[in-house]
Amino acid sequence: MAQDDAPAPALAGVLETALYVDNMERARAFYESVLGLQPMFTDARLTAYPVGGRSALLIFRRGAATETAHLPGGTIPPHDGAGPIHCAFAIAGSALPAWERHLAARGVSVEGRTEWRSSSISIYFRDPDGHLLELATPGLWPRLNDEHGAAG
Repeated sequence: MAQDDAPAPALAGVLETALYVDNMERARAFYESVLGLQPMFTDARLTAYPVGGRSALLIFRRGAATETAHLPGGTIPPHDGAGPIHCAFAIAGSALPAWERHLAARGVSVEGRTEWRSSSISIYFRDPDGHLLELATPGLWPRLNDEHGAAG
């Protein structure tokens, strides 16, 4: 096979991030009451939330996507996740104090806080399945074109 030295076509962003949970009802209660997300799709195996108008957070019931999904338009290969993973959400810098109060009022403990060299601030907390969630103010990833440049 000949090697193609052409660069890859440009990516437009991260469209979806998937987390796998043991209890969908408990997860939905957390993501809807604590993070204020509203589902755009839900069924027994999946709840999909729009985030920032540009990406989707997919919450799968653990083990519910281990078979090929056959849809009218094609198939989705099996996938599943084990163990806690990390997901970051971009927030406005001015919203950080309100988020800290909001999390505290809902009994969500902030496990870590980092002030980055870029002057971005991240706070870290967990969902009921142990996933590490982050709220990051603008500038965390300075090379990103997005005003938030937040993740990580």
